[in-house]
Amino acid sequence: MTVKPLRSVYQVKILLMDSKPPVWRRLLIRSDIRLNVFHTAIQSSMGWEDCHLHQFRKDGMVFGAEEDNEFKDDFVKNETQYKLSDLLKKEKESLHYEYDFGDSWMHKITLEKILPFDSSTQLVQCIKGKRACPPEDCGGIWRYEFLLEAISDPSHEEHEEMLSWLGGEFDPEYLDLNAINHLLSESIQQEK
Repeated sequence: MTVKPLRSVYQVKILLMDSKPPVWRRLLIRSDIRLNVFHTAIQSSMGWEDCHLHQFRKDGMVFGAEEDNEFKDDFVKNETQYKLSDLLKKEKESLHYEYDFGDSWMHKITLEKILPFDSSTQLVQCIKGKRACPPEDCGGIWRYEFLLEAISDPSHEEHEEMLSWLGGEFDPEYLDLNAINHLLSESIQQEK
């Protein structure tokens, strides 16, 4: 009989669904991370500001922050009571993460690889990714596409308005792994 180790390192891909071209991050993360801490890692790695509600979905079950479950609905499981390894057990398994129920930023999280645990491994590390995260409160994926169209075309009727709303330039291709990992390190330390 093979004994499964209590901890391992997961390589997960976080894909912002319906983004074209795709916006995604690849993380190395300890399998025993609690979902509330994983939420913080998603926020930091993607570039969200954590100012809206969120939830995880897997096999018809919903996991979220207990303080956000105002009706104390038994349907929503308390995310602090679950680890990532409770939801993802095999390579290629996935779950969904929704951020900002108004804009409905849907993410697909796929367990790409299960690697041996190494005690020197950081709790979370971003090893690769593509494209900048959409600006907070821009109206969801469809409105984000409109925003990109408007700011890329100086003759667009809403070009100046969108640039003003953004507070200046916005480069949708920009990604700085060092900055992401610095933010991950700081934000995860606060969650421990």
